[in-house]
Amino acid sequence: MKKLAVLTFFLSLTGILLLQCSSTPKRSRKPVTAIDILPKSKLYPQGTPITIQTKTNVKNGTIQNITVEVDGNSYFSGKTLENEIKVATDQMSMGKHSIKVTAIKTDSVTGENYSDFTIVSDTKPVEYTYEITATYPHNTKFFTEGLLIHDGYLYEGTGEKGQSVIAKQIMKTGKIIQEKKLDSKYFGEGISILNNKLYQLTYKAQTGFIYDVKTFDKTGEWHYDSKEGWGLTNDGTNLIMSDGTENLRFLNPENLQVVKNLSVYDNKGPIKYLNELEYITGEIWANVWTTNTIVRIDPNNGKVLGRIHLTGLLSVMYRNENKPIDVLNGIAWDAKTNAIYVTGKLWPKLFEIVPVKK
Repeated sequence: MKKLAVLTFFLSLTGILLLQCSSTPKRSRKPVTAIDILPKSKLYPQGTPITIQTKTNVKNGTIQNITVEVDGNSYFSGKTLENEIKVATDQMSMGKHSIKVTAIKTDSVTGENYSDFTIVSDTKPVEYTYEITATYPHNTKFFTEGLLIHDGYLYEGTGEKGQSVIAKQIMKTGKIIQEKKLDSKYFGEGISILNNKLYQLTYKAQTGFIYDVKTFDKTGEWHYDSKEGWGLTNDGTNLIMSDGTENLRFLNPENLQVVKNLSVYDNKGPIKYLNELEYITGEIWANVWTTNTIVRIDPNNGKVLGRIHLTGLLSVMYRNENKPIDVLNGIAWDAKTNAIYVTGKLWPKLFEIVPVKK
């Protein structure tokens, strides 16, 4: 009897536990969405139509809504688990574009998934060589990081700690008529003049300086998020900054906030190491660090329109082993005469050039 009573007790307890377990609600699982991009490719020339396929798997519960976003813009919203979304790319800028799929169940449990695709130029850059139309002296102590023409004078920003300056010069003679040294802890970088203010970047200090263009008195400074500052120019409205990558930032000159980001690509991929910049008749021209190349960029979408090859400039300069010279860097445009000037770090000459289509 005792054994029978014990057995009955355990059977009853097991039944109660099983009943409790069976009545415990199952944990609601997140919906999972797979994303495919067609045609399958790593790079898509601008204008190539693409299709985003999504397939959402729901373990339990019911879908309330699924949204598909490209660069934060809604392309689909609905309850269907399998979808094909057509995306036009003819107006897209160069570089990576993000896809986000959000699936929400009726119990508010949410699943998200992400992907991306890269847009490149749909055309090959026009290739140029050059002709030298004039040559002028250049200060061999100037490690050129910024170059521009303003009111007929050549302005230059130079680098290296302890040697960084901004200088106003007579272009034809190289005579310095105004100069300001940067604190020795800073490595000077690109410069630009806009609205009677001279803006200057620094290399790794994440700090920019603002000067009165007439007196060179410092009137302000700002800090930027990019790890490095390289080139600087402006389009008449915003400052445009490079940081050694393929990316350009457009800055509001009043509050120095980023108003636009632009990635620079040709038909094969990103153009990294964008250095000194100049804005010329609606295009951004940029030196590509460690090369003898200047790229011409569409500021609307980041497409490389042309490539100017300046190979051979070094060969026309006197080479002194005791006075080494560094890479090509420095583009200046005279809006009044339409003349274009180039030089390099520690170069003894400034060249006026004319691009010639190959």
